[in-house]
Amino acid sequence: MADRNSNPASGRFEVRVTADSHFSWLRTRLSLERTLMAWVRTAIALIGFGFTIVQFFERLQQAPGVAAPLFPEAPRYLGLSLIFCGVVALAISIWQYQWGLGYLWSGDFSKIAGAKRERMQSPLLVVAIALGLIGTFAFFAVVLRIA
Repeated sequence: MADRNSNPASGRFEVRVTADSHFSWLRTRLSLERTLMAWVRTAIALIGFGFTIVQFFERLQQAPGVAAPLFPEAPRYLGLSLIFCGVVALAISIWQYQWGLGYLWSGDFSKIAGAKRERMQSPLLVVAIALGLIGTFAFFAVVLRIA
């Protein structure tokens, strides 16, 4: 016996175009935005702390009267690790965001969106991509000792 909410065409469930389902779709869309914003904040912190650790300890080693460190390259490796983690986390979160948007716009769900896909672009994605490029630049600046 088939469940009354199942849709044989999709094999999962029935999508009803109602005001409730439209606002549920919007809440889900906004939750994707909030999740990406949280990842962007986390990536900014990781990239910023990593770069700061590298710069701080390089300047500290150059200060007069400071004893030579036991592991002089440790702060550089820690900073590179943090920057790398921030860039990778950002790349994964952008992929997850794109996947979620693709799912929300697929099949019957696009009917309840109430808008055209072309009008629903977010500036947050551009910011996330720009931050990924900045993080990549910071990583290579530290690796190549440009900064």
